[in-house]
Amino acid sequence: MLFRQWRGSSAQRPRLEGRRVYLRPPAHKDWRAWAELRGESRDYLTPWEPTWAHDALTRRAYRRRLRAYKAELRQRGSYSFHVFRDEDGALLGGVTLSNVRRGVAQSASLGYWSGARYSRQGYMTESLAAVLKFAFNDLGLHRVEAACLLSNTASKGLLVRSGFREEGHAREYLRIDGRWQDHVLFAILRADLNDL
Repeated sequence: MLFRQWRGSSAQRPRLEGRRVYLRPPAHKDWRAWAELRGESRDYLTPWEPTWAHDALTRRAYRRRLRAYKAELRQRGSYSFHVFRDEDGALLGGVTLSNVRRGVAQSASLGYWSGARYSRQGYMTESLAAVLKFAFNDLGLHRVEAACLLSNTASKGLLVRSGFREEGHAREYLRIDGRWQDHVLFAILRADLNDL
């Protein structure tokens, strides 16, 4: 069972593959690379993310983050990945499937981020393709949803390239950069992935 694999040693945790990238669950050993990439990308990321805590990049905050990932995973409610470049193992960003809903929904929400120096190079497109295959084939989901700010044309383009369809507009949907902001809603179905 996949869930048992995630709870085992790091050698047993799933590794998702793209053409130039691989994804795996975050680990303690990733903190320094994660903090450096997030730190140098702060101005690039903060307009699109919830407000950062004052200690957001500290080792302690990273450990809290890993504990939260582990707790969400135990509940099978969230699956987080770091994205690495295959050629040199450089950390590029992250992707998370969260709010996994079972029962009649069989759906999840997708979130992602990329370091500024790695943006617009196709790495996140490859990463989303790998995560969507995981969501539909391994987790057996029917639907994956995503949302982005109306002004985030890069994110909208990424979602469309990845097979998502725009489904609507949500007023004050998420609190981003300290303010409740409107978002464009996207979704992809398992059947849509088969059409790509």
